[in-house]
Amino acid sequence: MNQYEMVAVIVVSVMIASVLRARFGHPRRSRHVENSGEHAENLRLREEVKELTERLKVLERITVEKESSLAREIDDLRDR
Repeated sequence: MNQYEMVAVIVVSVMIASVLRARFGHPRRSRHVENSGEHAENLRLREEVKELTERLKVLERITVEKESSLAREIDDLRDR
C-alpha cells in the first residue's frame, strides 16, 4: 500500500465516521447551550443542595451536642 492509498483510506474513514455521526445524532464535542428551563432547574437544584447542606450541618451539631451531653450525664451518674 503506497502513501496515496493510505491517505485515501484515511479520508474515506473520516467521511464515513462523520456521516454516521450525523445520521445517528451523536453530538460533536462542543459546549451545550442551556435553555432557560434547564437554567432555572439548575438554580433550583443548587438552592436545594444549599438547604440540605445547612440541614446536615445542624444535624451534625445536634448529634455532637447530644453525645457530649450524654457523656456528661453518665459521668454525673457515676459520681453519685
